[in-house]
Amino acid sequence: MAEGFDVRLTRARERYEQAVFGGDGTSLDEAERDLVAVEADTALARGRLLHARFLETGVEDAAELSLFERAAQLYREVGDARGEGEALFWVGTVHQVIRQDQAAADPAFARARELATEAGDELTLSYVLRHLCFGEQAAGRVEAARELLEESTRLRRKLSFTPGVAANLIGLADLAASDGDRDAARDLLDEATSLATGSGAYGIVRWIDEARDELKLA
Repeated sequence: MAEGFDVRLTRARERYEQAVFGGDGTSLDEAERDLVAVEADTALARGRLLHARFLETGVEDAAELSLFERAAQLYREVGDARGEGEALFWVGTVHQVIRQDQAAADPAFARARELATEAGDELTLSYVLRHLCFGEQAAGRVEAARELLEESTRLRRKLSFTPGVAANLIGLADLAASDGDRDAARDLLDEATSLATGSGAYGIVRWIDEARDELKLA
């Protein structure tokens, strides 16, 4: 998001006081836009919580997709390209991860990639590239998948997003193993373990252990 939730609320309150007590209502339209953006922030945050619950339970909450779509619409209305890109990434994720519908996910990911690039939002872009990798891998385009995941990992290292780097290394290990390079896969998982443990990302550590078992690298 381009600005914090609290910043927008504070600014809306200040503009109310400016209008009521100061007699200057020229900023009321801007205050309305701030509150629309707050509504978008809230929808996005609630949708993300529902996605976290899905990852725990495997059960979709039907409200998740509508929350992300609502957030994208509201961000679009106020001209927040960064927020819209993030929300559209999550729209794509619901279709790809929960509903297993890559065709429905692709347009959302493509637009999210454009918006994140334009806004300079490298974190969201790293997420989009990661999930585009999954689509390429599922379609059997291994080299394209690897390029996308390597670029996502580069961005995450640049941002010091250590748990995200560790998560990506699991995917790169899987790609290495699919090429028959088990030593490279093992090295990638070892690095992922070190990064995840060092950053307290114990959920990622569980993913790494599962990957070792699946790839028979334990």
